Amino acid sequence: MKTWKLYLSGEIHTDWREQIETGCVAKKLPVSIDAPVTHHEASDDCGVAILGSEEKKFWHDRKGAQINAIRTRTLIQEADIVIVRFGDQYRQWNAAFDAGFASAIGKPLVIMHGPDHQHALKEVDAAALAVAETAEEIVDILDYAINGELKGYTDQAHAAE
Repeated sequence: MKTWKLYLSGEIHTDWREQIETGCVAKKLPVSIDAPVTHHEASDDCGVAILGSEEKKFWHDRKGAQINAIRTRTLIQEADIVIVRFGDQYRQWNAAFDAGFASAIGKPLVIMHGPDHQHALKEVDAAALAVAETAEEIVDILDYAINGELKGYTDQAHAAE
């Protein structure tokens, strides 16, 4: 049986990743889950911590972004499905970039956000194969995509033909 590789990008201040992982375990879905570095300060400071300090914040941020991109690009390219969450508290420009990158290389893309982001993310949503509001919906999408069955539907209708 295939193990589906998921990449969970986006908002790092809530437990949405854990909710998806718990839901996948509960449904016994054959998935492995990867994500960006979610420790905010480590992600921001990795470049200067490894390669040395920078006088200007622009170069500080650039070093970190480039080192983080090694992980992000590799894991998105290896993923079977990319799931991107846009949260309520902060603008996730990196999440929008990840969604665009995944779309550009033809990865199946699932977007998660609340109704308050519908207008702002209309182009991102249009590139996605599904747009959900909750982790439970994401797990149900994964269950259907992986198993090819929809709860409550049977082949009885086809048997009658």
